[in-house]
Formats: sequence, C-alpha cells, structure tokens
Amino acid sequence: MADRGNHYEAAFEAYLRAEGVPYVAVDEARRAVMADGRSLKSLDFIVASPRGFAWLVDIKGRRFPSGDEHHQYWKNWSTRDDLESLAEWERLFGEGFRGLFVFAFERVGPRLPVAPEDLFAFRDRQYGFLAVELGAYRGSARLISPRWDTLAMPGREFRRLARPMRQVLAPPEAANVA
Repeated sequence: MADRGNHYEAAFEAYLRAEGVPYVAVDEARRAVMADGRSLKSLDFIVASPRGFAWLVDIKGRRFPSGDEHHQYWKNWSTRDDLESLAEWERLFGEGFRGLFVFAFERVGPRLPVAPEDLFAFRDRQYGFLAVELGAYRGSARLISPRWDTLAMPGREFRRLARPMRQVLAPPEAANVA
C-alpha cells in the first residue's frame, strides 16, 4: 500500500485491497504537464472493472453527516479543475477508461452515508464510498462558488446517481441484481 497522508485515499486503497480489486495508486506529488504546457490534476487511482474498462478515480473526502438535512447535508463539491482534468485523462487514456468521482464519506455521526453492509472500517474510522461517473456529475453539477470555481450536484440528484462502490465494482450480472 502506498504511504498516503490523506486518510480518505488511504481508506479507499485499503478497501480495494480488502475486496481484491486490481488497481494502480497514482503518485500525486506533481501535476502532469502536457506537451502544450497545460497542467492536469493527477488521478488518485486507476481501478480495474469487470465490465471491460478501467475506472480513472478521483477521491473526494468528506465528513458525513455535514451540516443539517436541509443545507449541504450531502457535500459533493468539486472544482472545475477536477472535472476538466478528469475529462482530459479520460480522453488521453481512451475508450477503455472512464472517469469516476468517489466520495469517501467518513462517518462522524449516527446517520449512515451507505447501507450498514457497505461501511468500511479503517484505522478506527468508518467510511462509505459512493461513486458518480464523470459524465453524470458534469451533467448535474452547478456552480456554487465563482470565487473558488467550485461546483456541486443538488443533494437529491446526488442521491439518485451515486452508487456504492460495491455496485460499481460488481460484475455486470451482479450489478443488475443489486
């Protein structure tokens, strides 16, 4: 396992190992610089999928619950740079790769971000991993801060589109049953 200072990424990596999912942890020490001089935010993981492609994963660590039920309960913000970089990685890697935001929710209260069987214990904390494909996120995200250039999906839309990692990593026939 890579030496990761970010506990959300470390928990996700431990989850992948526990589930026996093949992956590559990306060294995020530097941003990638393209031939034209643009820089791209690094991915966090490249994760094998039993569906004939690989996921290009960007981890978004958040605490859960956050706020109250009526105001930012499901924090799912991202920066425009996150979206643009992940879309560019998807383009560069090609047809067999898909961008995926994984929201690693650290449980800090009595409510659960996922079903109890989908919680993952790591270093005396509990995490729920919910994933949204890049295309779905882009289609639903709205600007929330012009100053910070951050976007987020409305909570109702996030709950509709986000899937537990167990479902994302399941073979196609198993995913249809869940």
